[in-house]
Amino acid sequence: MLDILSITGPIYLCIALGFLATRHGLFERADMRVFGKFVINLALPALLFNALSQRSVAEVFNGRYLLAYALGSLLMLGLAMLWFRKARRESMSRSAIMAMGMACPNSGYVGYPVLLLTLGAPVAGVVLALNMVVENLLIIPVLLALADMDRHAAGQWPRLLAQTLKGLARNPMILAIVAGFLVSALGIPVPSPVTRTVTLFAQASSALSLFVIGGSLVGLQLQGMRAAVAQIDAGKLLLHPLCMLLVMGLLVPIGDVQMRTALLLTGAMPTMGIYAILAQRHGHEGLASAALLVGTMASFFTLSALLWLLRHGVGWLA
Repeated sequence: MLDILSITGPIYLCIALGFLATRHGLFERADMRVFGKFVINLALPALLFNALSQRSVAEVFNGRYLLAYALGSLLMLGLAMLWFRKARRESMSRSAIMAMGMACPNSGYVGYPVLLLTLGAPVAGVVLALNMVVENLLIIPVLLALADMDRHAAGQWPRLLAQTLKGLARNPMILAIVAGFLVSALGIPVPSPVTRTVTLFAQASSALSLFVIGGSLVGLQLQGMRAAVAQIDAGKLLLHPLCMLLVMGLLVPIGDVQMRTALLLTGAMPTMGIYAILAQRHGHEGLASAALLVGTMASFFTLSALLWLLRHGVGWLA
């Protein structure tokens, strides 16, 4: 078990340090937004660019992984929407936001550090880029469109689609992915000073992203939403990885054991760090914040258990 704690321990210690530093006034909770902007707009894009530009397109582009991740997340999304709409009789916007909590993992803030310590930098960087493509171009836009259905008529869909595409065109992580692919495909040499500068920013992503998660948890409360929070986090931490496993077993087999492990671990990550921000537009930020708090804390135990199973049970990890 110590070998597993050597992976999860540093990650959650960084989260705990962010929580304690903010809880005791070394930083304000508002500072976490500033740090978060740095990670999202500079550090993670730099990491993505490095991961893609320094490898061939054939080495980076993994169609099976992309397809399996997309299908696994859409399966989780569909099951969640069916459950909340038909069984729980929730509104469309609330159902979509709760489904977002189940189907959108924290690939950048938690996922990359876990994969970095588990599978190494080359695999972790490529998987992060592939995850970002699926999440930003498919899963998140679909969920936001579903959430908007309560407020917009059918005739406004072209405008909503245009706004979504416009937002994606300005997304630093999407721009970094495109730039990285172009540099790799065209064989453009990147000057050494530029490479070193980008690497410096990329190296700041892991620790700072985990610190931001911890600081952002300060002050969050459940506020009588325990049942809904339990459903969201059970779906994210347990059902989402099962959906990935089902897709790999029945629809899209993945032969590479490292990519197979990465896909399963990605599904098992807690909910994405910007969950509450996206939910705020629809008035569900309290529920999203509570789910983020509980899910991040619970993921220490579920991820540790999964890593133990992968190493000592099925032998996917050396």
